Amino acid sequence: MDWINFPTYAITSSILWVIGLIMIYLGTKNKTIRIAGIGLFIAGIVVMITFIALLWYHLQRPPLRTLGETRLLYVFFLPVIGIIFYVRWGYKWFLSYALMMTFVFVLINLNHPETYDKTLMPALQSPWFVPHVVVYILGYALLGVSTLVSVYGLYKHYFDTFETKIILLADNLVYLGFAFLTLGLLFGALWAKQAWGHYWTWDPKETWAFLTWLGYLLYIHMRWQHPKKISLSLWILSLAFLMLIVAWFGINYLPSAANSVHVYSNG
Repeated sequence: MDWINFPTYAITSSILWVIGLIMIYLGTKNKTIRIAGIGLFIAGIVVMITFIALLWYHLQRPPLRTLGETRLLYVFFLPVIGIIFYVRWGYKWFLSYALMMTFVFVLINLNHPETYDKTLMPALQSPWFVPHVVVYILGYALLGVSTLVSVYGLYKHYFDTFETKIILLADNLVYLGFAFLTLGLLFGALWAKQAWGHYWTWDPKETWAFLTWLGYLLYIHMRWQHPKKISLSLWILSLAFLMLIVAWFGINYLPSAANSVHVYSNG
């Protein structure tokens, strides 16, 4: 199992997701069709996690070293988040947005599979490697979806009738995503102490991760202290995502990160 097999699994999952989503929409008044659609959607998720598990086994390490490998986890987490929120709250539009973003990552990985060697540098051979990266990716997935909700909320606020459930959904996503970001910072500090002898060194990656954390903390503060300023909160949530993008992969293109130990491997 290698990246050469990714198109087969990606196309299979995508077909199951699309058919499942169509059946979910068609099954608005037919419970049997709707349940079958949910089943097909979950089957697509199972196909993708199967590929990730087999790739992990083939590489003999967690597939978390490169940007392509981390994007692969987004292809898994986004549909999972989408179907959970659909089953729990019935948001078909939310499931559609999550799937749309999933296809973006699928297409990027089809064009840039990033087939690099198997080895990990000594610093990555740590028990903190997997939990640190996984909680961050899960947090990024949740906060990325919250950005879609914020954009949708701003559209409804300025051009349509705003619905309270939109801001409540954004709150739930941010609270959960922020918790994973916090765990990511803590796990990263423990990992850094073990690998380099210091909990924090103000490396560019660490600095932008902290700024991202503060951005979402500002949103939480606004929602807590000024619950009626919904549009401002949604703008903050949208702008916080820009910091997340820089922290995730934008830092790779900054001159200050040339010697950083935290940027993703290019081979």
